[in-house]
Amino acid sequence: MKPTERSSSQPAQPPGPDSAERVDLSRMRHELRTPINHILGYCEMLMEEAQFPKAHVEDLRRIHTGGRELQVLIARYFDEEQFFQQRDLHQLYHELRTPVNQIIGYSDLLIEQADDPEMRGAIPDLQKIRDAAANWLALMEAYLIEPATSAAPEPEDASVKTPQAIALNLGFTFKVPEPKSARSAFRDEGAILVVDDDENSREMLARRLRRCGYTVSAVSSGLHALALARGQKFDLVMLDMIMPGLDGFQVLAKIKADPALRETTVIMLSALDEENGIARCIEMGAEDYLAKPFNPVFLRARIGACLEKKRLRDQETAFLHRLQAEQDRSERLLLNILPKPIAERLKQGEKLIADSLAEVTVLFSDFVNFTKLSDGITPSALVGYLNEVFSAFDELCERHGLEKIKTIGDAYLAVGGLPAPLPTHAQAAAELALAMQEEVARFAERQGVPLRMRVGLNSGPVVAGVIGKRKFAYDLWGDTVNVAYRMQVHAPVGGILATKATYEHLRQTYAFKPGRVLRVKGKGRVVTYRLLGRR
Repeated sequence: MKPTERSSSQPAQPPGPDSAERVDLSRMRHELRTPINHILGYCEMLMEEAQFPKAHVEDLRRIHTGGRELQVLIARYFDEEQFFQQRDLHQLYHELRTPVNQIIGYSDLLIEQADDPEMRGAIPDLQKIRDAAANWLALMEAYLIEPATSAAPEPEDASVKTPQAIALNLGFTFKVPEPKSARSAFRDEGAILVVDDDENSREMLARRLRRCGYTVSAVSSGLHALALARGQKFDLVMLDMIMPGLDGFQVLAKIKADPALRETTVIMLSALDEENGIARCIEMGAEDYLAKPFNPVFLRARIGACLEKKRLRDQETAFLHRLQAEQDRSERLLLNILPKPIAERLKQGEKLIADSLAEVTVLFSDFVNFTKLSDGITPSALVGYLNEVFSAFDELCERHGLEKIKTIGDAYLAVGGLPAPLPTHAQAAAELALAMQEEVARFAERQGVPLRMRVGLNSGPVVAGVIGKRKFAYDLWGDTVNVAYRMQVHAPVGGILATKATYEHLRQTYAFKPGRVLRVKGKGRVVTYRLLGRR
């Protein structure tokens, strides 16, 4: 079967060393050396010209070095014995392509500096160098890039071997891309980390990005890249796929597995057009892929698109954080007004909240002669005193498991046993009352003011609910509340007065002193007890 008739299901096999295809290999060497000769010739002429800016001579030397390296590689790998023993054609293509990437990259940099009057005369020769490198790249792809899947007709004169015919004879397809260089007005800002083990590729990409306005850090290994990324924030990481040590796949996997780095935008770089590798990178979380050598227009456009996506994601994340912060703030404000279970019921859409609780203990407190005391101090001092004392009361309520209902002037209302039932509601209220009296005594001594307080306690049933549509209020109703208020009114200065209902809950564990029998409107005679402390 002729090579041009070979089934696409059979793998391409290079002809053996005794094959007549040695003539084709000789032609391949010739075809590949021709553009290299052009590169070296034009490069040497430019370096010899005195008017060429000295600042750019070093870049010309790098181009010349790349051309010489290509000559050496062609002599090494396109030797009859070496070439037909070569099995990993993609690796061979990658190794041969690295120097030409260097030539194209530095040529592009010099062409883009054409704004310098001293450089304008060199542009035609630089473009010829760039075009020769692109032609060399097209020939390499024709010879090495993919197994042939279809045959192409031989030329009429079979003795003349075109690159297409040579490629098909060796089992490879012919692909001729047309790389173009174009300037763009694209400029942007951002921090970019370039990771590439090839020094020249790394330097060229970093220089190009800096000229676009980016802040660039460049490293040569995956380990160094990970260490730098963990200590410094980057908007974008440009990561070479093929590196010694940790390769691009491994570095990408570690970035996406690290919670601190997971959201980092990554563009993969490679001189190999491997569709499976590209797809794998995208599946692992890479944002995009760029093939070497870089087309300047595509490079800027794709970096710009990736950074724009990142900015939009950052804006979305910041907006969600602000939204969450506002929601948390609204939640805190709501919980300052309503008990948490009641607030949850309102958020779930419950319109009317009214609960009947069979047994709670209500606490009322009020400062003695506070109106007279307030006349002698400034408004700010007055509010400061109340804020300090009532803030301490709020903490005591939370500590002892009571629910603060509201303040009325210098009065304070709290209740034990709601909104959730509490078996020890009376004990919790008694502990709160004693702690409040101690807090007031400490405050009076600390501030040097004659501040004293009365406290009333009563246990029994109440109705609790939410009233209002724009300004919610959680409040209590019933005789239990009214009687607790009367206990506060008739309590001795600095004392705690409780009803018999509360006394029955506490008499086993707390010390009491009999109080007066009071007449309460609507309730008649009410026996009272003064709470002294724990037994």
